[in-house]
Amino acid sequence: MRNTAVLLIACPDKKGLVAAIANFLLRHDANILHADQHQDGAAGLFLMRVEWALQGFELGLHHFDEAFSPIAALHDLTWKLSLSSVRPRMAIFASKLDHCLADLLHRHHAGELYCDIPLVLSNHPDTHWLAEAYRVPFQHIQVNHDNKPEAEAQQRALLEAHHVDFCVLARYMQVLSPEFIGHYPNRIINIHHSFLPAFHGAKPYQRAFERGVKLIGATSHYVTEALDDGPIIEQDVTRISHRDDIENLVQKGADLEKVVLSRAVRWHIDNRILVYGNKTVVFD
Repeated sequence: MRNTAVLLIACPDKKGLVAAIANFLLRHDANILHADQHQDGAAGLFLMRVEWALQGFELGLHHFDEAFSPIAALHDLTWKLSLSSVRPRMAIFASKLDHCLADLLHRHHAGELYCDIPLVLSNHPDTHWLAEAYRVPFQHIQVNHDNKPEAEAQQRALLEAHHVDFCVLARYMQVLSPEFIGHYPNRIINIHHSFLPAFHGAKPYQRAFERGVKLIGATSHYVTEALDDGPIIEQDVTRISHRDDIENLVQKGADLEKVVLSRAVRWHIDNRILVYGNKTVVFD
């Protein structure tokens, strides 16, 4: 893992922004490794990701806020600084289906996801064996209509005790309360088994089959209070035909779900996603 810093920036678009940021880093002898930018003309916004090596960077990071604040104020910047060497802590929420959970655990074990997984939370005990196989602590908390506030309170207490930075819903199949979501803004990643905004909500494969679609998809997005309507991170599709029954759709869709979710998780870990409004920019 590189010893680098990553700066994500959003601000009103105007001339001189790239020069201002690059000159600031140059003054402190930064070696810029990657820089990517996007202008949203309709919104009048400038969005940027810049990554530089910390070796030789003369400005101590504990002084970065103080040194960068005048530039941020001058250009009305919203910004976030992250370190590539810091391993974020990811909690996975699961249910009975195990394909997305298994994929994330395997990719983490193989070194593809630079994070720690302090626990798996599930409303069913079915995937306990899988978490145990990867030596990840597993916590079963039953969730139903009558105990949801109490169950979420237990979940939040566990997340805080394990110092979790973000959560991934690996086909968790439960709607989180606004209160729960509010504690993790843009830090809960969901996988939905359709190409949103088509077939949001429950039973998307059934509805896709009934509609006779020729493509099915999967969508990974940040969770907001509006069901399946949060900022989209990644999507993909696969072609189907009249010969496919619902079981075929589910099987083909499961492969998409795993890939789409893992991409979104990796980009979040790598600090490549910038959320603005109800949209995202995913930087190269």
